[in-house]
Amino acid sequence: MKLSTKGRYGLRAMLDLAVYGEEQPVSIRSISERQNISESYLEQLIAKLKKAGLVESVRGAGGGYHIARDASKISVGEVLYALEGDLNPVDCGAILAEGGCRNEKECLSRYAWQKIHQSIQNTVDHMYLSELIEQGRAHAGKEHTEREDT
Repeated sequence: MKLSTKGRYGLRAMLDLAVYGEEQPVSIRSISERQNISESYLEQLIAKLKKAGLVESVRGAGGGYHIARDASKISVGEVLYALEGDLNPVDCGAILAEGGCRNEKECLSRYAWQKIHQSIQNTVDHMYLSELIEQGRAHAGKEHTEREDT
């Protein structure tokens, strides 16, 4: 399964908001500069994330955006579903409820697609923005330490 730029860039934007929006709202321009994503594309992604209740806007001078809940309460799955829709590995209907596939009775691969879909859902639904931030900081700290040692 390959995520589109909506999912990849949207997750990066959410992580940026989680890191930089703790103290004050974050502008689209600042996210764009840090993440190297066009402002117009970011506006589209933020609109979808806002509609899903994951992002809130702040109007006025010094306004911008911030995440709607604590980063430990927003799963990667919520972000991806808001931007990508479902995360089905196939479009044939094999993972849908009974009757979702024309070849349901003859489909020998149905079980594989169902298991793959369940694994993907379980993974993204139990991975939170805060974990990704912690992992990123730990990795950055490790690289910094390794550079000092050489």
